[in-house]
Amino acid sequence: MNVQAKAGFLDRTLRNLRKGLRGMAGASYDADHASSRPDLPDDDLARLRDQMAACLEGKGGEVSARTRAARLGHVYLALDDTGKERYLRTLNDEFSVPTDLVDAAVSDYQAAADPVARSKAEAGLREALESPRLKLLRQFNDLPDGVKFLVDMRATLLPLSRKDPSLRPLEQDLKHLLSSWFDIGFLELRRITWDNASAALLEKLIAYEAVHTIESWDDLKNRLDSDRRCFAYFHPKMPDEPLIFVEVALVNGMAGNVQALLDADAPVQNPQDADTAIFYSISNAQKGLAGISFGNFLIKRVAAQLSNEFKGLKTFATLSPVPGFMNWLDATFAEGKAKLLSAAERKALLAATGESTGAKGQLKALLSEHAWAENESLSSTLKPILLRLAACYLVDEKRSGGVTALDPVAHFHLTNGAVMERLNWLGDTSDKGFQQSAGIMINYLYDLGSIDDNHEAYADGGRITASSDIRGLL
Repeated sequence: MNVQAKAGFLDRTLRNLRKGLRGMAGASYDADHASSRPDLPDDDLARLRDQMAACLEGKGGEVSARTRAARLGHVYLALDDTGKERYLRTLNDEFSVPTDLVDAAVSDYQAAADPVARSKAEAGLREALESPRLKLLRQFNDLPDGVKFLVDMRATLLPLSRKDPSLRPLEQDLKHLLSSWFDIGFLELRRITWDNASAALLEKLIAYEAVHTIESWDDLKNRLDSDRRCFAYFHPKMPDEPLIFVEVALVNGMAGNVQALLDADAPVQNPQDADTAIFYSISNAQKGLAGISFGNFLIKRVAAQLSNEFKGLKTFATLSPVPGFMNWLDATFAEGKAKLLSAAERKALLAATGESTGAKGQLKALLSEHAWAENESLSSTLKPILLRLAACYLVDEKRSGGVTALDPVAHFHLTNGAVMERLNWLGDTSDKGFQQSAGIMINYLYDLGSIDDNHEAYADGGRITASSDIRGLL
């Protein structure tokens, strides 16, 4: 889906959300006024503040509270980026935890002399620590598309809170609510096929695909063919919105090239004959659920389901990008890191480029374009160098101040208990593949018998389980 089409899809989603909240809110000065003054000027902000306070007072009973909450939601959706930020700052700053009540509750807790008094004081402390805005946020849960509304609100808030940490209390309140509502026990795993999915859901798969762009309806249909599988998690309050989805190819042997895997002209394989399930794309569809993890459950559940369906499957692995490799390599060039290349690698590079000095500069210049991949001599020279550097990046480079892998995809799969199995030269020859990782891809192997041990080793001390092939590159 091109950028214009994706924007159109997102606009339609926003209109549907507005329509649902408008139906609850009824005629409202606030909504109409917000549309005409979407930057939320001071006089409108004062009226909004009063409306938020009215929602928290609970006057008029549940129906009135729902109507007021819907009106607030409708106002928010009518605002522009500036107005939304002012709205969120008001919620964050003016409806926060009241420190005087917390201080009093702490004093009561400390003064409690017996178990009954202490239990009562604990309850009072918990109540005092809950911000008033949490009550307001919960009111949206009962509205049409209210959960989706809050998910999208957090998606807007996340980049703002990264720039301004003072907004983190509201972001953490939203995360707390969504974490409880999106517990894995509430989610439904559903297989998506060309025949059982609505056109709207198929359109969302195209829009939300984050790893390998779905270029057309034919491309999507190919990814849903009989030798392919697509599974997604859904929440009962968002039944038509995938939360995260995985695309799987049923093949023979470990796949090492994504263009070959997605070739629409390749013959369709009988899935009953396949011995390997390749997870080639995992996309988080809801930005507002960042940090609320259920991806690890998805892979394990899909692997178990496929094992039951196809008895011939012996291998479960990914064909994954290495999204941070080129950024790391560019930063390493900029730092002027000594001994980035071995003496043999410098000699090979200079021989291939016909230069006498500056091997590191030659490597940087070659990688700035993609033409080297079409030159057999340059490609064969770069292959052992870049595979070694990619292995070093994946295995040795850690997040700042930690012991976990720097690469985000590696961290995800290692946390889930996977093994770094094999690097694939020119595994992704798309522009994105070259820009991310010089075309290199990696297979992460999910050995169902050792997933838990691998997970514990990585979670406890950052120990990475890697194959002898990967270790050999180091």
